[in-house]
Amino acid sequence: MPIAPLSISTYTTVNALGRGIAPTLQRLQLGESGLRPCDFEDADLPTWIGRVDGLEDAPVDDPLAACDCRNNRLACMTLAQDDFAHAVETARERYGPRRIGVFVGTSTAGILETERAYCQYVAFGALPKFSYRHTHDIFSVAEFTRSYLRLGGPATGISTACSSSAKVFASAYRYMRAGLCDAALVGWGG
Repeated sequence: MPIAPLSISTYTTVNALGRGIAPTLQRLQLGESGLRPCDFEDADLPTWIGRVDGLEDAPVDDPLAACDCRNNRLACMTLAQDDFAHAVETARERYGPRRIGVFVGTSTAGILETERAYCQYVAFGALPKFSYRHTHDIFSVAEFTRSYLRLGGPATGISTACSSSAKVFASAYRYMRAGLCDAALVGWGG
């Protein structure tokens, strides 16, 4: 029996080339790179990194401030591009919030917040106020995305290194084919 394909109706991107489809495409067409010399705090390494401009100045605000970490900032920034959040709102009205799944891949989760907490532990003998569940747990970015978009359907965070980006699409496909959701938000972040 042939498998019916699913369509991608809306998409966006945030990456080291730009925020949104048009800026990313423009820089690709110009042959520009999103890499720059490493300017990451406490990392004096002779290497190149991809950094999303403005990420450090874009904390997650209330009521989700407890979820403030790099991955969730990237998710929030991405959802604000290319009218993506409006497309999700339209889907939410069509299918209902409990019929839209969220499938997010990550290779690092919120490792930066865990590293900072560990450094404070080593220096002072105690962990600082630190919400592992909301900032480092592999599920945190999926939970954040679902909360941010006011969705209530199935959600999962997948962390299988580089293959996470493919596995989230496969998982969303399986959930939809099993009848567990009618639409899916699929994403991948660092």
